[in-house]
Amino acid sequence: MHRHGYKGRKLGRRKDARRALMKGLATDLFRHTSLKTTLPKAKEVIPYAERLITKAKRGGLHNRRLVIARTADKTTAHLLLDTIAPQLKGRDSGHLRLVKLERRRGDNAQLAKVAFVDKISLEPGESEPTKAKAGRTGQTPAKAGRAPAGKQGSGKEGAES
Repeated sequence: MHRHGYKGRKLGRRKDARRALMKGLATDLFRHTSLKTTLPKAKEVIPYAERLITKAKRGGLHNRRLVIARTADKTTAHLLLDTIAPQLKGRDSGHLRLVKLERRRGDNAQLAKVAFVDKISLEPGESEPTKAKAGRTGQTPAKAGRAPAGKQGSGKEGAES
């Protein structure tokens, strides 16, 4: 019998257990921004998590409900939707990287680390990458980086990275 058309790994589990495993691994990845697991599990969780990130970035009620359904708990789903996804707007795909680690003592299984390519802040208020704010008082953060009308600055006030 040929293996044509059989997509994905079985991971020694039934379908429902595999689905629960993917939910749990993706939830831990979003909660801690990195994950250490075996290489086959890491290779399976990356496309699963990438699809969830894409849905979260797209937004809308339907995608929001799909993300909530495909993660293990609502708080992590909301963390992905409201905090992590806005930070990843500058990248179309390839949000995660896989790094091979040492072999596990005991069963010699190859371990791997899955982590975000970009630095992710899990603080709820920081949805945009942090920039140096101008020290002006009485203005909102959106206006603090701009030069006042009529005065042309050097253009370096809010552009520091």
